[in-house]
Amino acid sequence: MQYFQALKLGQKRVAVAREYLNKLTDGRAMPALALIDNKSNVWEAVGEENLYAFVDESAGFVLTDDSGFILALVDKTGSSKTIVQGVTKQQKENLEKSFEADHIPKFEGKVILPV
Repeated sequence: MQYFQALKLGQKRVAVAREYLNKLTDGRAMPALALIDNKSNVWEAVGEENLYAFVDESAGFVLTDDSGFILALVDKTGSSKTIVQGVTKQQKENLEKSFEADHIPKFEGKVILPV
């Protein structure tokens, strides 16, 4: 796929994921990655599927605040499409119930966050 085609498609998928997450988090979702870094010269948009993941310092990330977790909606490769920072433990538990009710699966692999 050409770069601009992949980017446009990825941006659309990011927008859909962000809109959904904004509904759950009072507009706190930020856009993340539109393209998958596949270490080659092939441009690929992030996947259409949405899975959720909560990231904390135990995952090897250094968080810039002490409020708990980063929530990411990711594709099947772990590429984050949208994120919310500063999620508390109580918010995490409530969001997990919402994802379960909406049939959004939990991502179990390594999450790729924007740098």
